Amino acid sequence: MIKIIIADDHEIVVEGLVSLIQEEDGITVIGQANNGKDVIPLLENNHVDVAVLDINMPKMDGVELTNYIRSEFPNVKILILTMYKDVKFIRRVLEVGAHGYILKNKGKEELVTAIKTIYDEGEYLGDDVKNALVAGLRSKNVHGEIRLTQREKEVLKLIASGLSSPEIAEKLSRAESTINSHRKNIIEKTGVKNSKKLIIYARENGYD
Repeated sequence: MIKIIIADDHEIVVEGLVSLIQEEDGITVIGQANNGKDVIPLLENNHVDVAVLDINMPKMDGVELTNYIRSEFPNVKILILTMYKDVKFIRRVLEVGAHGYILKNKGKEELVTAIKTIYDEGEYLGDDVKNALVAGLRSKNVHGEIRLTQREKEVLKLIASGLSSPEIAEKLSRAESTINSHRKNIIEKTGVKNSKKLIIYARENGYD
């Protein structure tokens, strides 16, 4: 019997997952949590084979928790179950030692397959996750290869803080058309689709 724990900041998600998994032969849920820190006593007080974790959790997020588990409970396998398909999230959590990564929209079948594969063989990545990683390797816009000018970096930081082009123009004592040109250049260099995505990119890459 594979003993698992589930952690997600949405209780309704946890309850739904528990309901699904408990019907599956060979897998039993022995604990659940709604934040990262509450996972720790579950690991300390139980024999856990697989920890199913979301990335976005309060108190201790999935990346921090994965890093902690790999250090303190090296025999526990870690499956990330999240809605985030961004290659930066995937790479970050795999780098700290997660054994698997799947998306929430794939349903029970893949979740069960992932748990059993990780338990038996050690690793599992969903097809969408693999595709995202391959696309990231092929992309010319992978973080670290993007070359922004000093002014573009300055503008990007202000975009990340939520300022509009007129507000940035006033703050930097530049024409609004100049700021819009910088914004357009940054969007082209980063490969994002629009200003909303640009804000997300800026925050994910430390420009906030």
